[in-house]
Amino acid sequence: MRFADFHPGQVIEAGPYEVTEAEVLQFARAYDPQWFHTDPEAAARGPFEGLIASGWHTCGIAMRLVADAALAGSESFASPGLQYVKWPAPVRPGDVLRLRAEVLESRRSGSRPNLCILRWRWSLLNQHGVQVLELEATSLFDVPVG
Repeated sequence: MRFADFHPGQVIEAGPYEVTEAEVLQFARAYDPQWFHTDPEAAARGPFEGLIASGWHTCGIAMRLVADAALAGSESFASPGLQYVKWPAPVRPGDVLRLRAEVLESRRSGSRPNLCILRWRWSLLNQHGVQVLELEATSLFDVPVG
């Protein structure tokens, strides 16, 4: 999508994305090697009663869905960060996730005319409609004036 295609109130949906045990283990072993992400047997005895994906893995899945559904082919070039990130429920192997992104604001910078700013709220839901991720992101776009 091009920056001009975004408008406040717009909802963009993407997915489904099926989470596999192999990718949960691979991501966790590389980036978040905590036992409840890397050891299925220990995780089965833990507070989540099973293996769960890293929250950072969950964010990566959301980023992939957003990139494919909305940012591919756009003028997007960076993000200054997130307002917040929440993981209200765990992601488990076998979950099928879908993205819902709501545009909160789209505007041109007052001081840099080529800089356009998009604020949006991303939510990932599992196959039961349970929210597993919520975040608010800002994306920057380089859009020539005129």
